Amino acid sequence: MKENGKVVAVEAVIDNGKYGKRVLRLETGSLAQQADGSVVAYLDDKSMVLSTTTVGSLPKEKCDFLPLTVDVVEKMYACGQIPGSVFRREGKPSEEAILVCRLIDRSLRPLFPHTLRNELQIIETVLSVDPEDSYDILSLNAASASTCIAGLPFKGPVGAVRLALVDGEWLAFPRLSERKRAVFELIIAGRLTDKGQVAVTTIEAAAGKDAWNLIHNENQPKPDEEVVAEGIELAKPFIQMLCEAQIELKRKAGKGRKEVVLFPEYDEQLFKQVSKICSRELDEALLIPGKLDRRERLNEIVDHVHAEMAEAFEEIPAEEKERQIDASIKEIQKEILRVHILKDGERVDGRGLDDLRSITAEIDVIPRTHGSALFQRGETQVLGVTTLGSLRMAQQLDSVSGTESRRYIHQYNMPPFSTGETGHLGSPKRREIGHGALVRKALTPVLPDEDEFPYAIRQVSEAIGSNGSTSMGSVCASTLSLLDAGVPLKAPVAGVAMGLVSEKVGNKTSYKILTDILGIEDAFGDMDFKVAGTADFLTALQLDTKLDAVPEDVLSSALYQAKEARMEILSVMEECIEEPAELSDLVPVILTLHIPEDKIGEVIGARGKNVNQFQSDYNCEITIEKDGTIYISAQDAADGKKAYDAIESIISSKLPEVGEVLEGEVTRITSFGVFVNLAPGLDGLLHISQISHMLNGKDIEDLFHEGEKIEVEVKSIDAHGRVTLALPDSSSSRFRGSRDSGRYQDSYEYREPQRSFRRQPRFSGNREEFNSYREPRDRFYDRGDRREGRDYGRYSGGFERGGSQERRSSYQPRDHSQSRYSGHGSSRFGDFSADNNLYTQYRQDRDERMTRPRRHISHDRYDDEN
Repeated sequence: MKENGKVVAVEAVIDNGKYGKRVLRLETGSLAQQADGSVVAYLDDKSMVLSTTTVGSLPKEKCDFLPLTVDVVEKMYACGQIPGSVFRREGKPSEEAILVCRLIDRSLRPLFPHTLRNELQIIETVLSVDPEDSYDILSLNAASASTCIAGLPFKGPVGAVRLALVDGEWLAFPRLSERKRAVFELIIAGRLTDKGQVAVTTIEAAAGKDAWNLIHNENQPKPDEEVVAEGIELAKPFIQMLCEAQIELKRKAGKGRKEVVLFPEYDEQLFKQVSKICSRELDEALLIPGKLDRRERLNEIVDHVHAEMAEAFEEIPAEEKERQIDASIKEIQKEILRVHILKDGERVDGRGLDDLRSITAEIDVIPRTHGSALFQRGETQVLGVTTLGSLRMAQQLDSVSGTESRRYIHQYNMPPFSTGETGHLGSPKRREIGHGALVRKALTPVLPDEDEFPYAIRQVSEAIGSNGSTSMGSVCASTLSLLDAGVPLKAPVAGVAMGLVSEKVGNKTSYKILTDILGIEDAFGDMDFKVAGTADFLTALQLDTKLDAVPEDVLSSALYQAKEARMEILSVMEECIEEPAELSDLVPVILTLHIPEDKIGEVIGARGKNVNQFQSDYNCEITIEKDGTIYISAQDAADGKKAYDAIESIISSKLPEVGEVLEGEVTRITSFGVFVNLAPGLDGLLHISQISHMLNGKDIEDLFHEGEKIEVEVKSIDAHGRVTLALPDSSSSRFRGSRDSGRYQDSYEYREPQRSFRRQPRFSGNREEFNSYREPRDRFYDRGDRREGRDYGRYSGGFERGGSQERRSSYQPRDHSQSRYSGHGSSRFGDFSADNNLYTQYRQDRDERMTRPRRHISHDRYDDEN
């Protein structure tokens, strides 16, 4: 939308004092103009998110809920990368994108009319990301702004801010470098009331990864209930500023109110008739303690009501009438439950408002796992299972915010049988991913440092029974399971879910806070406030509400009431297990070794040869960090120690001296030489130039074999520590004689460098047979004469020619410098040794042919190229 033909933009300037200013800009009228609402949000003109809000033209049929969908689309070009998938395009959303979807949904959904049935879709497209910022808060503000200008019935806008407790000060919109030193982080979303006050709608909070060290080693303030409540209050001026900017944008560029139909949940007369039929029965049924027994009785009541109403309200279509009857019964249950709590202080299971359900804790419940525990609170039952592995098993996460290596992995599962129902099993849903992330955040601050406990940890929470707050039950079960596995946690963590029931009478609203809520209290109540922490400070918070806002005094009271419950839960857990258990024999042994950074290459070896060899020989896994830290993981401690010693031998070994003769093992044979292992991690190259006098038509593989032990002499060592080898005289002699004691193969005699090699033809047989073979040959070739000087065609190359000077002078060769026959080939003594005249005639015939023009050269059997 443009104002006077121009793009409309508003700004909110966040002043952090000595930490500088941040500028959040909202702009509309340039992109996605066909959407009902479109806003481009910028943070410091570096991060950029396009938010669109679109509403369906017609109500969704057979729908009894608000059909709101929030999607976050991460474009990898936002961080200058090409997607790594086969098709090089973005695929399913990352975990970060899913968590942002949930954050936006939880913040905006309570502000829409719950009777709206038109489909709503909010899409956040991440176009650019500054490496120093996360896009979650920017996306939430953009989503609220695009919804505000779309003309929908919406009680917004919503302003959102992230606060980080850094060096004792709360910092708004912190950069990633500043967040690394944060003791605690708060994400708070809120709206402006009719009186212009800020009311909080959503909270997402967690202690920093290094919170424990910052608190205990650097005397940073611990994030207890008082400090966190203070942070919630300090967030309100920033929320107000962001809401005012969105209101200004709506005033300048907002569309007219869009006509949508709000469907009543039921007919008022039908509701009264249903209430007369079943109110008393529902009142009694809701006081049944057991979930399954209560559900069975409620189902009987529903069937009874449908039967009684079969002949009534015939003007309403049958299917619609059934839906309205069900909605009426649900509303009656809600009113009865709230009256019991607000007026009588009585809950469904008979507990007081601040009472916990019965708790049991048990460890070591599954054999052959590294750690396991079962935590049960009432009918909520969570099985925690821990698996330890090498750091190589750490989870690698790629997103537009960068690559993250996550050593602690937490996964939450809730199968349909946990509620006594059937359902589809498949990939984890957004709720499961969100719960797993919350539990991971709650436990991360108390995990041991990597140097102290060099393991990757996979923690799985199986919610096998559900009746309220399986996520906080997962926190407790995970703590027990980690301790059972031998993980030295810095402190145990427990969690509890707090609820809220409110009643507005005139201008006054009364509130009742509930401790450890049931599933039905979550469904019919106004708030689900999850609180996790140690005995000393909070580690994670999550607030979901169905109200437009929750007063700050109610939130503060809920935090202190949750602490009392948390301390009681921790005492039960400590009775089950107080100290970390010994590591199971099934857990791999991990040894740690620190080496100088300049030695990393030596340990790894050429193309990873050393590391791969050690892993193969000792059945272990070796992980090498950039700082020179080496982790050796082995199932057998003896194997791990062998790998440890092998690496130490590489580090402690010294380079040999030039001229030193060593025995080594041939490890690799190439076309340019032989690699010989001299010591662990130290190889030398015996270049082909050092052994060429022994080849003479043979391949290197004929002389050397992998795994063979040979003596070598260190010829030189360059500046990079690369060793060049040669064969010492004592080792060279072994190749002059027969390599087969009973058979004659070849013999070589080294001549002066400017001359050639002396080669005798290959012969297989015993010595006596060989001597009889040599006699006719020696009659033609005088062994005492040696050809020197020029090249004599295809028979040159160092073969000895026999005969007297007169005999040789009878043949006057032409200049073969231009001859195609010169300098290659091998002798065929057998063809001419019996008749020298035939040999001489052959040479003359060949020379005559060579004088002819090249185009007339005959390619007959005498031609070397054939």
